[in-house]
Amino acid sequence: MYLFKRPSDERISRFIDSQSRLEFTYPSVGATRNGHHPIGFVVDHKRIHLGAGQAAFGAAKRALCEWQHYRFDWIELHRPDVEPEPDQTVGVLARALGLWVLNACRVVYVIEEEEPLRRFAFAYGTLPEHAESGEERFQVEWHVEDESVWYDILAFSRPNQLLAWLAHSYVRRKQKQFARESTLAMEAAVAVHPHTK
Repeated sequence: MYLFKRPSDERISRFIDSQSRLEFTYPSVGATRNGHHPIGFVVDHKRIHLGAGQAAFGAAKRALCEWQHYRFDWIELHRPDVEPEPDQTVGVLARALGLWVLNACRVVYVIEEEEPLRRFAFAYGTLPEHAESGEERFQVEWHVEDESVWYDILAFSRPNQLLAWLAHSYVRRKQKQFARESTLAMEAAVAVHPHTK
């Protein structure tokens, strides 16, 4: 949804509620769980080393659960007051090209595993009024053999609305900016913990 002025919190809440009852806008829902993607979508993958050891992994997991990977100045996340859980719908309000862009996504899955590596991840997928169509997974991993802790973003997308098609190169720049700033936010969240084994 494209708007010329910032929508009220009430309007955002109504938008999220209406989108929460609708279906995903793409095939292969849940494909990011195994690193797959449907044909015809652009794939983005960004991975960074956050630190080492249990403290770093705990801080990274806590940051994801608190949606800290969304804390930057051109995006507002709505309904981040609970940890990600399947079927939870969130609103994403972004400022771009002089417009307010309001999107909705639903959490597809949450993963918490101990083996073969410790990992916590969740993915969300786009709903009908989203400018894009696709899925994005956010994951933190602790590789016990070398103690390394990683943050990994995997997404596949394609434009879902006319303006997104027309401004596709700009949208791609914003997607890359999001991934870059998300990794910086996660680095900041983990930085207070020592990177020792």
